[in-house]
Amino acid sequence: MSLGAQTFDTIIVNGTVVTASDTMRCDVGIRGGRIVALAEGLAEGLSAGAGSAVEIIDATGRLVLPGGIDSHVHLDQPSGEGIVMADDFESGTRSAAFGGNTTVLTFCMQEKGKGLRQSLKDYHAKAEGKCHIDVGFHLVVTEPTADVLGQEMPALVEDGYTSIKVFMTYEGLRLRDDEILATLDAARGCGALVMVHCENEDAIRYLIGRHEAAGETAPKFHASSRPVAAEREATHRALSLAEIVDVPIVIVHVSNREAMEEIERARQRGSKVAGETCPQYLFLTADDLDLAGMDGAKYVCSPPPRDKASQDACWDGLERGVFDLFSSDHCPFRFEDDQGKLNEKGKRSFRWIPNGIPGVETRLPLLFSEGVGKGRIDINRFVALTSTNHAKLYGLYPRKGTIAIGADADIAIWDPAREVVIDNDILHHGADYTPFAGIKVTGWPVEVMVRGKRVVSNGQLVGQAQGQYLARDRSALVR
Repeated sequence: MSLGAQTFDTIIVNGTVVTASDTMRCDVGIRGGRIVALAEGLAEGLSAGAGSAVEIIDATGRLVLPGGIDSHVHLDQPSGEGIVMADDFESGTRSAAFGGNTTVLTFCMQEKGKGLRQSLKDYHAKAEGKCHIDVGFHLVVTEPTADVLGQEMPALVEDGYTSIKVFMTYEGLRLRDDEILATLDAARGCGALVMVHCENEDAIRYLIGRHEAAGETAPKFHASSRPVAAEREATHRALSLAEIVDVPIVIVHVSNREAMEEIERARQRGSKVAGETCPQYLFLTADDLDLAGMDGAKYVCSPPPRDKASQDACWDGLERGVFDLFSSDHCPFRFEDDQGKLNEKGKRSFRWIPNGIPGVETRLPLLFSEGVGKGRIDINRFVALTSTNHAKLYGLYPRKGTIAIGADADIAIWDPAREVVIDNDILHHGADYTPFAGIKVTGWPVEVMVRGKRVVSNGQLVGQAQGQYLARDRSALVR
């Protein structure tokens, strides 16, 4: 089909197109995997013959949004002896696609005794040919040797691996303060953006020991062993270390007002800080861990869900701009599985229950329903929090994260009136449960396209795995 000099492979007609800044009624013309036209009447004048090679998607009554970008996802990650993550790259990206996502950024964990490049080679092999949507990698630094910081990191940043994560908790993963400073300084030198998991490991280990000495080993004690103060202190410390080195950082999965206030104070001092929160801090509380038997293990994640006041605080942070990102922290383990939540050691103490919950498929519907539908945020803010800001922060914009001429045709078409009760039977991840079961949401993605090709259509997976690895530019926060 042609319109003047334009030719199209696909036209989305009659929808309401939404970006982080605009809402408009127009058609979307797609050619060669890119958006090439935004205008009214792109399909006018098509005869049956002339249009036979052009796919027309009627989006009447629906929203046409940039595909979601979930920048905090764990897939096929080594998780300790005898523990196996529930999602590999096939099932994880499939689930993400059904949830309206077109890109995920997953973590490449540096395994002990290996450099970053070898770990990346292993992760690329795991992902090769399996991804239904596009994928990028964050590098997790667990052994910041001189070679890693001085040689591998700068070279890999130049190759497009432009974000680094460090842990302040989990024995075997956490870095000491001097190691964090060295990593931050190396990141500053090569232009990498550093993400920080903020919890005080020494305080947590002390509290775990105290609970176990008292015979308090049920899942609910996971929450009290990782209190707000342990997250707040570590957040303050991470921000202070970044201030010493003068480097931007991202504080991930913030769960409470006290940690939010640390971010706000750092910004007032002139620091460049991005903040992230997740569905578990808006929809779950510590009471969910206090269930009969081992059922509370389904909700074990770190930081743990807090209380109703913390939920309200996190909603406030989304509304006021404390948070730039809304991510899932999808880290799935099966429940009824001796390699998952109910491993033998985990049944004896919360200390050994794998930390993490599934959520990549439910992230967007939950926020759309309770955020946009309840008037907490507008639809443009929704797009920013779930797509555009991720693309900007992690070096993918404007190729990803918006509907604009020249951008990849990564598009999710939403039925804003569709009502769904979340249940594991309708989801597509590898876990055998969802922590959000029973929540009724209004609004659901019904068509998902990656680079102009349908991946999900009318509840069905379409075509073969077509996702690509994404090399990324340096972060806008760093530049």
